[in-house]
Order: sequence, then C-alpha cells, then structure tokens
Amino acid sequence: MDETYDAIILGTGMSECVLSALLSVAGKKVLHIDRNDYYGAECASLTLSQLYNKFRPGVEVPADMGRDRDYAIDMVPKFMMANGEIVKMLVHTDVTRYLEFKQIAASYVYRDKRIAKVPSTEMEAVRSPLMGLFEKRRAKRFFEFLQNWRDNDPSTHQGIDLDDWSMQRVFKQFGLEPGTCDFIGHAMALHLDDSYMQRPARETYERIILYTSSMARFGKSPYIYPLYGLGELPQGFARLSAIYGGTYMLDKPIDEIVVDESGRFTGVRSGEEIARASMVIGDPSYFRDVRGKSLVRETAKVVRAICILKHPIPNTDSSDSVQLIIPQNQVGRKHDIYIAEVSSAHNVVPKGVYVAQVSTVVETDKPELELRPGLDLLGEIHDKFVTVAPLEEPVDSGRENQIFITRSYDATSHFETVVEDVHDVWRRITGEVLVLKPREEGAQVQG
Repeated sequence: MDETYDAIILGTGMSECVLSALLSVAGKKVLHIDRNDYYGAECASLTLSQLYNKFRPGVEVPADMGRDRDYAIDMVPKFMMANGEIVKMLVHTDVTRYLEFKQIAASYVYRDKRIAKVPSTEMEAVRSPLMGLFEKRRAKRFFEFLQNWRDNDPSTHQGIDLDDWSMQRVFKQFGLEPGTCDFIGHAMALHLDDSYMQRPARETYERIILYTSSMARFGKSPYIYPLYGLGELPQGFARLSAIYGGTYMLDKPIDEIVVDESGRFTGVRSGEEIARASMVIGDPSYFRDVRGKSLVRETAKVVRAICILKHPIPNTDSSDSVQLIIPQNQVGRKHDIYIAEVSSAHNVVPKGVYVAQVSTVVETDKPELELRPGLDLLGEIHDKFVTVAPLEEPVDSGRENQIFITRSYDATSHFETVVEDVHDVWRRITGEVLVLKPREEGAQVQG
C-alpha cells in the first residue's frame, strides 16, 4: 500500500465506483479502499445472514426463510431509468459486459387513497382511474405538447417559453388539476418536493421526456434493475478498474486522512502503512473527523424499512416488481414516500418471497411512524428491518484541499440523484462537464 497514486477512493458505493471507473478509463492510477469486507458500502446487497448480523446480532435466522445464498437484499433500493444517465455510464465504461438487467414490471402512484398504475400506453391512459374524462383530454393535450416540442420550431411552442415560464404556469395553461400535477411532477418527473413548480419548466420537461423515452424503450415501465441485486454494480466496476490498472482493497481500516499544514490532502493511513495521492474521493462517513474537524454536514435523515413479504404488493396486478410513489400532498407531508419491490424474478430472494422497501425523509421524532402510509399498502409483513441514516454532504467543493466528498443516498428509489452527484463531483475535480460518449453496445435487458 505504501505507494503513490493519482487518486485514492474511499468506499465502494455507487458514486465512488462510477468515479473510480471513469478515472481508471481516463488512464489515472487509482487505489480503491473500503473498510467493509463486501462491495457496495452503504448500497451493498446482503445475504440473509449478513442482514440479520447487521440488524439483529446474535439472533439466528429463522429456518423458514430458505437458503442464505438465495438472498441479495439491497441496503439502499434504487432502480435505473432505461434511458437514464446511469445506464449511459455503465455502457460508456463497458461495465454492462458483466451485468444482466431485468425490467421492473410497473410504476404506480398513490392518489385519492388508492394505488393507480402510471399509464405506459395511450390505451392505459384512457382507462386510468387517475383522471376523469375531461381531465384526460387536458392531460393528452399537455403530453402531446411535450412530445411535439422542438426548440428551433416556434410553431410547436404554443406561445410557451420553457426557459421563462414556471412549471406551475405551464400546468395552469393546460388547466391541469392539482392531483394530476402531483402524479406528473412526482411519479414521472421524479421531483423530491414541490419547489420545482416555481422553477423554469424546462427542467421538468426534460425529466418527463426521460421518463417517457425510457418507458418507450422496453414498455411496461421505465425502470430496469440488475439481476442478483445492486451489489453487482460496484463489483462490475471493480473488474473494469482492475483491467485498467486500478487496485481494490476490501476489509481495510482507514485510521487517518493525512493532510499537510494547510489542510491539503496528502495520503491515507491504515495501521503503519500510508498510501499517497494528489487527491481523495470518498463517501461522507470517512470525513467526519479530519484532524478534529468534520468536513461534512448533516442536512436531514432518511428512514428505510426493508420488508420481507410472502406475496406481491396488493392492488398491483400481482406484479413481481414495482416502483410506487406516494406524493407528499396525498398524505400531508413535505416529502414523498417511495416503495421499491423486487422478487425472485431478479434473483434476489427465493421463489414466493418479495422484498418491499419503504423510504422517506424524516420530518418528526418518530421516523418509523412516518412510513405508515407506505407500510399500510404492503399487506401482511413477514419480517421488517428499519434503519435511520443521516443525509450528509461536503461543507465545501474540495478544490482547495483536494478532498472530494460525495453525498449520502437519499430516500428516492431511483438513481437519478446519484447521477447528479457524480456529475457534480467530476465538475469539482476537473473543472469540466462530464460528457459520456455513447458506445455501440447496449445494456442486456430481460423482459
């Protein structure tokens, strides 16, 4: 370990692994270390025994749960948009050669105290209980406007300026009801709260186009998910990094982030060994105490419940996997509640078992109670593991001290916010925008 590298990466979470692969492919000499003995850090996929060991140390795994090796349960549930940036990153770095993906069967939204499918075809839109007859016509005009929009063709603009008009003004122009705006803004554009309503409409336009183009790619839903769980992603990046000369070390304690007199990063100490590099990239948990000073701040907390079910989520057409979003306004909250369900179809649990994860940003001193609207939709829960984790971010850009810190994983059940973080860190490191050149091959996806 006593060597000099271009970059040291701490933690094998998704953001760190993507950045490691991008740097390796760019020809940098990278050392990647994790204190855990498994890949994935906070977004690892654990076996049943690892799960019990983490949440209930010393408690024996019930015999009726099946074989340990049949489980790969994500600590942080995330799906990928079929046309999203994370898939482009996988293709760009060629990590897709190590992975197979399966589609998530359906996308649902909670509205007016019931679960409704987010329409994936025009026929579904016509039958959807989300809107009445007249509202469907208004929504149809709204979606046709988005699909037909061309920046350089004013005849498609209908007098609307996406860069000047707020999203609220655009919704109002088409006369859409608040409930319709809710499902479009939160279940399709995947906004975390309602602040987007006051921002320029282009941001939401681009998000909806991403959703609809991802939906069109494979039908049914816009989301895909790797077979054998999200833990496969960092392992894929590790293989790629090794091909390009990157070095990975698991189960390696980090005893000190070494900095010089000015606070600038010089290396990482583990026991008596010191690895030196001109910069370090890592998740917030490694930087809470650097020479007695925290380089991260807590912005919120996220509560997650991992629920083992013996049945699919009720009222989802017996789907083997779903994304279900409960918009904040539907349950009188400030943050949405996310539910992500996968099953044996994704090789993460035995047949007849389903994993549904419910997550949200903590707003009170009783976090688990805040998940109740989501938990109530799951039917009988066979077992449940609840975790509350801090949401942390760096206190500065890292340019001066060459310490580049990623953000914690939020409550969302999709990767779009992780992608934003990767872009942000890359910009801080290089001063340039990350541009991914598309390759010929595409991700392998099973139906």
